[in-house]
Amino acid sequence: MRVAIGGFQHETNTFAPSKATFDDFLRGRSWPPLAQGDEIFERSAGLNVPIAGFIERMRKSTHQLVPTAWAGTSPSAHVTRDAFERVTQMILARLRAAAPVDAVYLDLHGAMVTEHLDDGEGELLARVRDAVGPQIPVVASLDLHANVTRRMVEHADALIAYRTYPHVDMAETGERTAHFLLARLDGLSRPHAALRPLPFLIPLQTQSTMLEPAQSIYAQLSKLEGNGIDTLSFTPGFPAADFPECGPAAIAYGRSAAAASQTAEAVRAMIEKLEGEFDTPVYTAEEGVRRAIAIARNATRPVILADTQDNPGAGGNSDTTGMLRALVGANAQRASIGLIVDAEAALAAHSVGVGGTIELGLGGRSNIAGDAPFYTRFTVDQLSEGRFTCTGPFYRGVRMNLGPSACLRIGGVRIVVASDKPQMADQEMYRFIGIEPAREAVLVNKSSVHFRADFAPIAQEILVCKAPGPMLADPSDFPWKNLTPGIRLKPNGRRFTPI
Repeated sequence: MRVAIGGFQHETNTFAPSKATFDDFLRGRSWPPLAQGDEIFERSAGLNVPIAGFIERMRKSTHQLVPTAWAGTSPSAHVTRDAFERVTQMILARLRAAAPVDAVYLDLHGAMVTEHLDDGEGELLARVRDAVGPQIPVVASLDLHANVTRRMVEHADALIAYRTYPHVDMAETGERTAHFLLARLDGLSRPHAALRPLPFLIPLQTQSTMLEPAQSIYAQLSKLEGNGIDTLSFTPGFPAADFPECGPAAIAYGRSAAAASQTAEAVRAMIEKLEGEFDTPVYTAEEGVRRAIAIARNATRPVILADTQDNPGAGGNSDTTGMLRALVGANAQRASIGLIVDAEAALAAHSVGVGGTIELGLGGRSNIAGDAPFYTRFTVDQLSEGRFTCTGPFYRGVRMNLGPSACLRIGGVRIVVASDKPQMADQEMYRFIGIEPAREAVLVNKSSVHFRADFAPIAQEILVCKAPGPMLADPSDFPWKNLTPGIRLKPNGRRFTPI
């Protein structure tokens, strides 16, 4: 049978400073660049991305894959109308040209908000369903941070989400989605769906499946599958998208409506009982740095600080300077921070060369309240064109191109300065510029959780810190306007009331 494949990946922080344009999808940033037709096979091969896992599994079957288009880029504010419509049209045009097809697979995120649509994935799935008709199986893999909507569920046979954060199972989720679709093509009827939203927002940094309570929750999901349940997902949600269906959800697909409903309700009840365990401490920049320096005095491995509020994986521009100020103010030694994205500073460093000095205001250009450029004189320790291949579990095989990059130093602090903004989630993102992360006393990573996959094995201790940035550690601090009335703005927090 002929299976059309494609994808559209974007995680939208509606409070972030910069929007996602069509050019961002052309470049891809930390994702592969936009691909059409057979380019999808080449650009995803060997990567930890869902469509790669789906392709690998389907190629072991007798079915034919029909590639449409695939696009992704770093999280940011809204996807522009132009970008959404152009990418969507690429997928639909190739889908219609390939007609008839026997099934459709889409590699989606699940938390896309555009300039003109609250529910980007719901709209895309609706247009795909309209193109192929009601009988053709349409399935999609989703990010763990998806804000699953009723419209998404309505237009897909199944939505199957990651089960790890850091997302080391993206390709594996594509394989699981292929396994489900193969069963559909072999005669499994479309399952009954049950969606159960949770009544509270979950902070991003507490969703990690390397920590409790998420670790135990996900361990239960596979145990609940089978016995009439085809597939089961829990999406903690992306708590920075200001629209009514933002929030966590359980989604069950079963052979009967009763089985799906009962299982989704059981998962919802289990998670709600654990609500308070999702509320964990976060340090200020100064508190975190002081604590890290104290721990490092007797440590054999680096103390790692997560700069969670300027996480590029959640919409930050990776250029705030609060954590850098705290390191310099505390006279930290053998300390490194990355990435700070400032293309002008990187070019200035290249102009003076290794060993030279430059005086400038670094970063701080995202108009974040409480943040500003960091003005001082820096020494240029190392230079790079920013090209390297990642080796860690999350970014495995990704060929980074950060543009002109530099290692700048002030006192005992080194700063990785780049021209582009993937989140700091791979040790190679230090090594490419001459820093061996395992030898540092303190590392500051602009990431919330993904860094744990590659950095936890070398960490003495990990502390989550908040300096000014667009991805607030406490969701109740966002200026919400459009959430579902009554949802709690953090675990056991106050309820949202529209003004």
